[in-house]
Amino acid sequence: MYIRIDLNDFREAFNRMGRGDNFTYAGLGELFEYLEELEHCEEQTELDVIGLCCDFEEGTAQEIASNYNVDIEGMDDEAARDEVVDMLDAEGFLVGETDTTIVYRQF
Repeated sequence: MYIRIDLNDFREAFNRMGRGDNFTYAGLGELFEYLEELEHCEEQTELDVIGLCCDFEEGTAQEIASNYNVDIEGMDDEAARDEVVDMLDAEGFLVGETDTTIVYRQF
């Protein structure tokens, strides 16, 4: 049996599971929109908060560049962010962007 949830239910599920700190408020919004788009192309999915936290992450361009060896040395913040977003998008891992962070599928 499935129930349809909205963005507020989605955010609350992360809080109930003690995973509210894994993503920012805006980051959860980006992840929800991404999953909603996927669901239009595929069958309904089960909300697995722990699984989502294992598969997806949110970070700054500098954090992501450091974790995935993206060379952003000497770039200003905007150029570094563009470089990281372009890399994630080219690899098919970009979920979305907030004002300060990037949400992506871990690889």
